[in-house]
Amino acid sequence: MTRPDPSAHGPSVRRALLRPLLWSWGIGLLAAVIGAYWLARTSANLAFDRGLQDEASALAAKVTWSDRGPLLDLSRQAMELVTWDRDDRNGFLMTDVEGNPLAGDAHVPVPAPKLRKASFSQPRLFDADYDGEPVRGAVFSISSPMLDRSVSVIVVETKNKRAVLMRDLQLSIVLPALALGAVTFAMIGWGIRRGLQPLRDVATDVALRDTQDWRPLPMQKVPREAVPLIERINSLLADVEQSIQLQRRFVADAAHQLRTPVAGIRVLAQNLAHELAAHADGSPADERAWRPLLAQLERSTDRLSRLIGQLLSLARSETALSVDGEHQTMDVVPLLRESAEPLVLQALRQGRHIVLEAPDEPVPARAHPLWLGEVVNNLLDNALRYGGPKVTLRVSPRPDGGAEVVVEDDGPGVSQAQLPNLFEPFWRGERADLRNDGGTGLGLTIAREVVLRLGGQIEAQSRPDFDGLRFTIRLGE
Repeated sequence: MTRPDPSAHGPSVRRALLRPLLWSWGIGLLAAVIGAYWLARTSANLAFDRGLQDEASALAAKVTWSDRGPLLDLSRQAMELVTWDRDDRNGFLMTDVEGNPLAGDAHVPVPAPKLRKASFSQPRLFDADYDGEPVRGAVFSISSPMLDRSVSVIVVETKNKRAVLMRDLQLSIVLPALALGAVTFAMIGWGIRRGLQPLRDVATDVALRDTQDWRPLPMQKVPREAVPLIERINSLLADVEQSIQLQRRFVADAAHQLRTPVAGIRVLAQNLAHELAAHADGSPADERAWRPLLAQLERSTDRLSRLIGQLLSLARSETALSVDGEHQTMDVVPLLRESAEPLVLQALRQGRHIVLEAPDEPVPARAHPLWLGEVVNNLLDNALRYGGPKVTLRVSPRPDGGAEVVVEDDGPGVSQAQLPNLFEPFWRGERADLRNDGGTGLGLTIAREVVLRLGGQIEAQSRPDFDGLRFTIRLGE
C-alpha cells in the first residue's frame, strides 16, 4: 500500500491547532524574556544602588573636621569590612572639592565636578572603570559646619553580583515559563490526539474491512464536527453497494437470459448439419463448402456458451461467499482430486498429462466445497490452454496451519510486465483478438475473487523466477 503524498492534502488537525498556539507561546515567551531582563536589571540595580548609597552615607558620617582639615575616622577593621567582598572588588575614596584624594584608594574613579556638586543633598550614582573593570559607584558630598570646606566620599564596586542576581532572576522567570509551555503543549497535544482517536479508529476499521464490506461506518464516538463527514461517507457506501448490486444482478440476469437463445442456436446448428448432410448430393466439393462454416458456427456457440457460464460464475462468486458461515475447515485433498479428474482425462486426449502431488495424510484448510473446485478447475484449464505438455497440481500443509495449492506448467509463461494483468477481467495477453483458443478471459478473475472471499491469497510467478507459469494459493485454517 503506497503512502499518500503529503502535498496532496492539507495539514493535520493537530498541526493546524498547535501552530498558532506555538506562535502565540513563542511571542509570549519572547515578551517574558524581555520583561525578565528588564525586571531583573531594574531590581538588581535598585537593590545594589541603595546599598552603595547607604555605604557612601555611612562613610560620610565618619568624616570629622579639625583645624588640620577633614579626617575619615575609620578603624582598620571597619576599613576591611568596607573593601572586602568575596565576589566583587570594592573601593572607596575621599576627595576635596578639586578632586584631590584625601583618604582611601587613589585609583578609585572620581566622578565629574558637576555630579559631585549635585551630591550634597543626597548620594548620586555613576558608572565608570576601576582598573579596567566596569564599576558602579555612589558619591556623597558634605560641607564643614564651621569651615568653608567640603569633601566628597566615593564608593565603587564591580558588577559581578549584579550579573549573578540578574541571571538568577531571569532564569526564575523564563524557566517556569518554558516548563509551563512544555506541559501545556503536551497536554494540548494529548487532548487533540484523544479527540482525534475516534477518527483513527474509523480509519482502522475501514482498512481492516473486506473490499465487499459496505456496512455503514460507526459514529458512536465520532466527534460532533466529523458527524456530517461520516454520514456522507455512509451515504456514498450505500450508493456504491446499491450500484454494485445492480451491476451484478444485470450481469447475472443477462447471462441467464442469453443461455436459452445460445442453446437454441447450438441445436439449430446441429439440425442444420443433419439436414445438409441428408440433402447433399454426396460430392466432396459440396461438403467442403458448408462443413467448415458449420464447424466454425459450433465453435462460436461453444465459446459463447462458455463465456456466459463464466459470467454467471463470476456474478455468483461475488455474492455466494459473502457469508463466513458458508466457509468451513475441510480436507482439501479429495476436493482437488475430484475437481482435477475431468481435466486429467481431457489432457490425456490431447497427449498431455496432469500430475497431482498430495500427501497421504489430510490437509485441512478453510474452504468452500464448490467454489474451491471452481478455482482449481479454472487454473488447470488455463494451464492446458496456454501451458506446455506437463501440468502439476501440488497441495501441501502450511507450517502455520492451512494449505498451499500450487498449479504450474512448463509453457512459455508471461513477462514480468504482464503479471499484474493476469487477474484482470477479459485480459488474455497481447493480440488476444487473433487467438482462437476458446478462452474467455474470466477464469483467473473468478479464481482470484473466490480465493479472496475465502480469506486466502493467490499470486502468480513466471520467468525469470519460474520456467513457465505458476499459481500459488494460500488458504488459512
